[in-house]
Amino acid sequence: MQVRDIPMIKTVQRSLLGLALLFTGGVAADEVKVAVAANFTAPMQAIAPAFEKATGHKLVASFGATGQFYAQIKNGAPFDVLLAADETTPARLEREGASVPGSRFTYAIGSLVLWSADASYLDGTAAALKAGQFRHLSIANPKAAPYGLAAMQVLDKLGLSEAVKAKLVEGQNITQAHQFVSTGNAELGFVALSQVYKDGQVSSGSAWIVPDTMYDPIKQDAVILKQGANNPAAVALVEYLQGAEAAKVIESFGYKLP
Repeated sequence: MQVRDIPMIKTVQRSLLGLALLFTGGVAADEVKVAVAANFTAPMQAIAPAFEKATGHKLVASFGATGQFYAQIKNGAPFDVLLAADETTPARLEREGASVPGSRFTYAIGSLVLWSADASYLDGTAAALKAGQFRHLSIANPKAAPYGLAAMQVLDKLGLSEAVKAKLVEGQNITQAHQFVSTGNAELGFVALSQVYKDGQVSSGSAWIVPDTMYDPIKQDAVILKQGANNPAAVALVEYLQGAEAAKVIESFGYKLP
């Protein structure tokens, strides 16, 4: 199964010089194919050119739901590295022998936010959600996207699961869940804080940043897959993601670091 045949997976290719090969210190650069959880789209788009500049390697990123990526990897999709939206999927791949032993690590801890494109809709609390005066509430598919599962946990804790059930609209991944809200198809929705947060503040609309005590920690793990076992670019990316420069970018989008 090829990635390009799967809907809702957007492949973004970047090359510093637009060349098939780059040379750093006389050594041919390598290419790393990365499956990236949709919530991490903006940070990766910022990290990718910096990684390429620092290492000379080429990065090819695909963005989508972690559950979909798992299925693709098991069907032979040619990824070198997985940046998941949870910790369970990389651990499962590790148990199944589909990744490089010892390569798994937590690269970010995600935060959930209730967001509206309307700057006056939310007041920093769950009041509008509890009032229920909306037609649609957007979430990501809780079976495929960890942020969708976290949203359901919050609704359960608030005792609102049944009350909003008929109003839920599900995106295949967190990107689509955000699109439903940003286009006005849903008045509000649970999305990743990283999608609406930049440099210490919510960048548009209005929001309630959900207390992290209301849902299980969204530890996002990365792992080198079997295909990337002998790929220097895969190892370089994993090292870069754990470095200071990547950490600054990750934190600027509202993630916590392990």
